[in-house]
Amino acid sequence: MPLKKNVKLCSQAKIVVISGAGGFLMSEVSRCLARQGWKVGLLDKGKSGLEKVYNNIIKDGNEALAFQLDVTQKRDYQSALKAILNRWGKLDGVVLGAGTNAPTPFLKITVKEWNRILDVQLTGTMLGCQVFGEQMLRQGKGSIITISSASSGPPLSKAFAYSVAKAGVKNLTQNLAREWGDKGVRVNALRPGFFPTEWSKKHFIDKAREKAILGHTPMKRYGKPSELVGAVSWLLSDEASFVTGAEIAVDGGFTCMTI
Repeated sequence: MPLKKNVKLCSQAKIVVISGAGGFLMSEVSRCLARQGWKVGLLDKGKSGLEKVYNNIIKDGNEALAFQLDVTQKRDYQSALKAILNRWGKLDGVVLGAGTNAPTPFLKITVKEWNRILDVQLTGTMLGCQVFGEQMLRQGKGSIITISSASSGPPLSKAFAYSVAKAGVKNLTQNLAREWGDKGVRVNALRPGFFPTEWSKKHFIDKAREKAILGHTPMKRYGKPSELVGAVSWLLSDEASFVTGAEIAVDGGFTCMTI
């Protein structure tokens, strides 16, 4: 259910839905798109992060709806879509950014943990594409952005289930781009490099790993969440009208580095 509503209406604004909107990367994407004039549907399982980004957007005088939901439940997506259409009447863009990870050594990964990561990363993306993609197909136009990873191939060490899930996200993105290419619906993947959270620094990145990461990154630094916004804005826009099935790297050059 929506947390709140801002009563301001702007008929010319475009509508975007963002899952994982309370998280480290997607919260910044959500705020920036709102400042650009997008009406933003915010989706996240965590109430505190969701309320924070929602309140930031409303405080700035922009418009948003917020939904606390489980991305592994199709009915949650359907409820959010119904409320968004009731309020705004259409859907122009989707960014499917919900995610989770774990640093468990391979031989100790449980089926429960494996399924949890694949459910959020891959099944959650699939369900978002089903529900929101169906609406865009009815409209004859729309742009979906999935979140791939530097681990979508070749895989990064220490992130086994995550890497498998991200490879699946990339594959699904390309498959849907092929399926919907002549129907007005574009599907692309954003491939972020290293934008570490405090959690990932604690669980994944020790000094030796940081040295390896930055040594493989030509810019010799981590990314900032605001540095994803330009690629997202472009992929959502009509300026990218001939772009589908692409995996857009925003990684400081990590992908192009060898020796």
